[in-house]
Amino acid sequence: MFPSKRNRCFAAEWDQQDGILIAWPNMGTDWAPMIDEVTACYVEITRAILEDEDERVVIVANDPEEVRQALGPDVDWKRIIIAIMPINDTWIRDYGPITVYHDGQLSLADFTFNAWGMKFAADCDNQVTTRLNEQGIFKTPVLNYRDMVLEGGSIETDGNGTVMTTTCCLEAPNRNDTLSREQLEQVLLERLGCVKMLWLDHGSLVGDDTDGHIDTLARFAPGGVIIYTGCDDPADEHFQPLMKMEEDLKAFTDADGNHYHLIKLPLPDAIYEHEFFRLPATYANFLITNNQVLVPVYGQPEKDIQACQLIGEAFPGRKVVGIDCRPLIQEHGSLHCATMQLPKGALSKLISNQ
Repeated sequence: MFPSKRNRCFAAEWDQQDGILIAWPNMGTDWAPMIDEVTACYVEITRAILEDEDERVVIVANDPEEVRQALGPDVDWKRIIIAIMPINDTWIRDYGPITVYHDGQLSLADFTFNAWGMKFAADCDNQVTTRLNEQGIFKTPVLNYRDMVLEGGSIETDGNGTVMTTTCCLEAPNRNDTLSREQLEQVLLERLGCVKMLWLDHGSLVGDDTDGHIDTLARFAPGGVIIYTGCDDPADEHFQPLMKMEEDLKAFTDADGNHYHLIKLPLPDAIYEHEFFRLPATYANFLITNNQVLVPVYGQPEKDIQACQLIGEAFPGRKVVGIDCRPLIQEHGSLHCATMQLPKGALSKLISNQ
């Protein structure tokens, strides 16, 4: 069934999926100093996705043999596709395809990725969706929207015509500087097939290189729910910004004028890089699969358990699985940043290239 009552719609993450797209770390990326630790994390993520028997995994990799050795022979290789190509980094959420239904048919939107406002190199990552299409991985049309910069982690949808984003990201320099906020909204709503955009004017996490991606702050769940990052410690530097963000969220309504039900997640205790620079750890960076929700955890048992329970309440019927994302946060990202869902109908009938 077409997942929205509207004619065209940006697909919700909880729509039925063909698989999950990830990019494998290698020595040519920023992961080089901790390659063993982060590879073990990607193995855990891949194995957890494959625990969902209705999922496949597409792995973008420089060297397929590195992937085979890391995953070992005991995974279900019939549900793994390795796509060989170079990458700059592994945050595929931001350069993978964005999925839009049009007249009930799925299309993949390919926007320009410029590494969060030209902060880093992106020449390879910006070609990944095109190269996946050229390799026959997709069976649905790819729409060329490369005249606009857009990262997958910067937008959220309820699957029914509403997009949520942050002002600090979409209006940041070196993305779409020539467009006003009103022009940005008009173009994005048209291309994503939505009718309403919600702008969070407050809230961001210290250490976030993305200028405040929505998937670190607030996420939609089925049934008119928003799960968001909160802070209850007045001494924490995030307290005031996140309180103001909460007020924004309370005022939001969907495309039919209904207020959302809000679920507040705890903020992980501060994690630091080199003991000085705070990292943007968040539980909101979870990944939804067909039958599971994978939740980033950070070795903080009380808050980890609380976050998993709250997210589980928002996704009844799905198994909640905690993934230790302390390696990922060292490069200022987490679980959702490292993955991109591919809705039902997106993947070709390829089983495996092993």
